[in-house]
Amino acid sequence: MRRIAVVGAGQAGLQLALGLQADGYEVTLVAERTPEQVRGGRVLSTQAMFGPALRIEAAAGLDLWADRAPAVSSVEAVLAAPPAVRALEFTMTLDEPAQSVDQRLKLAGWLELLAERGARVEYRSLDRDGLYELARRHELTVVAAGRGGPDGVFARDPGRSPFDRPQRALSCLYAHGVGSPDPAAEPRARMHALPGLGELYLQPALTLSGPCAILLWEALPGSPLDVFGDAPPPDVQLARIRALLGEYLPWEAEFWAQAEPTDAGAGLFGAVTPTVRRTVAELGSGVDTVHVLGLGDTVVVNDPITGQGANSAARAADAYRRAVVEHGDAPFTADWMCRTAERFWQQHARHTVEFTTSMLTMPDHLQGVFAAAAEHEEVARRLANTYAEPSDHAAWLATPELTAAYLASVAAPR
Repeated sequence: MRRIAVVGAGQAGLQLALGLQADGYEVTLVAERTPEQVRGGRVLSTQAMFGPALRIEAAAGLDLWADRAPAVSSVEAVLAAPPAVRALEFTMTLDEPAQSVDQRLKLAGWLELLAERGARVEYRSLDRDGLYELARRHELTVVAAGRGGPDGVFARDPGRSPFDRPQRALSCLYAHGVGSPDPAAEPRARMHALPGLGELYLQPALTLSGPCAILLWEALPGSPLDVFGDAPPPDVQLARIRALLGEYLPWEAEFWAQAEPTDAGAGLFGAVTPTVRRTVAELGSGVDTVHVLGLGDTVVVNDPITGQGANSAARAADAYRRAVVEHGDAPFTADWMCRTAERFWQQHARHTVEFTTSMLTMPDHLQGVFAAAAEHEEVARRLANTYAEPSDHAAWLATPELTAAYLASVAAPR
């Protein structure tokens, strides 16, 4: 039985470990926190997952909360022009429903499931030396332990990294008691774009205490929406949210009158520098050199504006699992690692980076897409489903010429 180590207990690491264990590999997972610590901690992300990623989980038997998590089939989109005017609005319909399960709930459950199924789970932190020793004892070591891995062993790839600083300041809150403009249409996500200020997303989700709403502010750094840098406690965070909504999105503010944080760990803050890193790291030297393979956010980090994090992690874990199985008994060389990672980059990851970059920078031709979506349901639907399948970005959003051709075809008499 081949011995494989996975470092990191997020979406990518746990899904890969569970998949390989089910395929008959001897798996060791290294996690920093126990299930109890995960459940008792702060929220980790917004983790909206679209159809392709949900299908991967279902095929692996890991969709343990599918019957309880709200199934979101549409997004109400509003362009809010100052002063507090609904300048443009439309509904984006997904071909397959999306779902969001609090990762405290999911990851703790998956950790317990992995141990129940007989995998070795080690709860500890790793530095570069610890990672080296782990890799020496296993035929393959995959690192899915956050941005850059232990001690930043995965170097930034400047040719593929679109930015050198955060493009948004982020504030996320899980809340109960959030109202709806159209209860009959629920569950529905809501998106507000505020030019020159940032964006607001509201996502129905499942948390530890049941259904909830997740609110994510994507504030341009230094803008009036960027008021959460001190990481306030959830009650203070909610008060600031109400104040911002009252000033900039008053039609949304009324739905937050009865809202309250889901728990003491309901708030999350930060800023993400979208970054692509080298996918293979070399540790040691000479005959003692070992290589480790990066996975998920360890090597590709996107701003959450397009919701690609958990989706890309799920798809990467599935791609790596299949590559391991197809490799048979052959050694897991550095060349194999590079080819495996590059194949996933070309098929999927590069599209998430390009799509997210477009949404962060909002070039003129993309602004035209939002205007067209307000007039044509077909455009709104295709835009919604590009979030689910970002490779479609290359077919109609990547250049002004592609976008113009598509919009002309939609507007043409039929």
